[in-house]
Amino acid sequence: MAILLLPGIAVAESLEPTDIRAAVDEHVHASVALFREFLGLPNDAQNSDDIEALLAWLELAFGDRGFNTARIQTRGNPSLYAGRLIDNSQPTLLIYLQADGQPVDTSAWAQASPYLAVLKEQGIDGRWSEIPWVRLEHGIDPDWRVFARSAADSKGPMTQFLLAIELLDASGFVPEYNLKVLIDTEEELGSPNLAEAINRNKGLLAADMLLIFDGPPHASNRPTVTFGARGIATVTLTTYGPRVAQHSGHYGNFVPNPAFHLARLLASMKSADGVVQIEGFYDGVELSDETREILAQVPDDEAAILSSMGVAKPDAVGETLQQAIQYPSLNIRGMAAAWTGTESRTIIPPTATAEIDIRLVTESNAERLLGLVRSHIEGQGFYVIDREPTEAERAKHARIASFVANVSYGAFRSDFDAPPGLLARAGMRNLYGEEPILIRSMGGSIPIAPIIAALGVPAATVPTVNIDNNQHSPNENLRLGNFVEGIAILMSVLSQTPPQP
Repeated sequence: MAILLLPGIAVAESLEPTDIRAAVDEHVHASVALFREFLGLPNDAQNSDDIEALLAWLELAFGDRGFNTARIQTRGNPSLYAGRLIDNSQPTLLIYLQADGQPVDTSAWAQASPYLAVLKEQGIDGRWSEIPWVRLEHGIDPDWRVFARSAADSKGPMTQFLLAIELLDASGFVPEYNLKVLIDTEEELGSPNLAEAINRNKGLLAADMLLIFDGPPHASNRPTVTFGARGIATVTLTTYGPRVAQHSGHYGNFVPNPAFHLARLLASMKSADGVVQIEGFYDGVELSDETREILAQVPDDEAAILSSMGVAKPDAVGETLQQAIQYPSLNIRGMAAAWTGTESRTIIPPTATAEIDIRLVTESNAERLLGLVRSHIEGQGFYVIDREPTEAERAKHARIASFVANVSYGAFRSDFDAPPGLLARAGMRNLYGEEPILIRSMGGSIPIAPIIAALGVPAATVPTVNIDNNQHSPNENLRLGNFVEGIAILMSVLSQTPPQP
């Protein structure tokens, strides 16, 4: 474990923005060194040896910063609890952090190893080139980036939190709250064991409010607080043709092609402008005038967003981007039937498969939406099962679809003026002198709903990484400016006095 702080930080009577930034700037090189060390630990949740080494590192890191730690056993990887309790009568703040990362394809990364962090700068041609770490000794360019798996999602926020705690301690700050941390090691697997583990450990994790340190701020890179996230459910939908692939010349026009069945089925679910046509799919979502006004205050440059993606026109769910993500969504995340490109061949494939994700909102029930989709498929004339068809079923039914569904977790949304929101907003105002951008709900998903349901706490998210970070993809990165600024943001938020719940 790297020794982070050097001696000599004066005890501060108050944590003004100048004090916070001075502390962060003084220790920026040591901060980057700790980040590099942490990034060097593989963290694929599907590899238990990775997670064991990661947990050992985290136990030492949190222990060095005055936390008591305990592993929370699950049916999969253990989660980690860390706590610093000062007074049972004080408010208790729970922090959610993620430690695991997506798997890696080493061949797709433009560096020796995704777990060997490199520093890069962008040339005038837009390409990223590796530069030596010693360049940091001559000054830091905030636009330089650290490339490594989990740099942004989510070792960056984890490191920012550890650094913020240590710098606050060194400044002489004494919190007026109990602090608990829950570290998830299966987030990238959908946190399948988190809800059960939380329900078994309600006493250990009991708190008055929840803050999540994860994800990017608004696309403008301005300070942001988010108050909700959509949940997620998935469907694997498969249609069936001949038992084995058949020659399209011999049997074309005679043997049905499951790819056409699947294409027609999927096309029936949405209109040409992207609105779900399944009756009842959007039921329960009503955007009041007050909500519309709140959403309109988010400064999205929708024209620039569409242009950057090479898209001419958005879908017609809602009048704006912020309105659109208040509704449940139905998305095809992958399709497969036979072969394409140089491997294509003149055959009728035996199956066609679509992977579908449904983003959930607080007003919609996951099981109900999945039921609506299944009923819609049946209404299109398909015999729907949840497995491979039997020979008897093949002989009886002309159109067969396998529908295998899974609910990962639900949505959550808390009020802007709930305690964690007030705490986060106060920290942002302290650092920047103005209110942050307030986002009612982000479009993505994080496994927070089980925590809220089990503990009965409101939540807010403080995002601190650049939005163009390639998370989940090769060449994931974290902009140095965002890394450094994130430490200051967390210091400012954590130095506020929490409102009484």
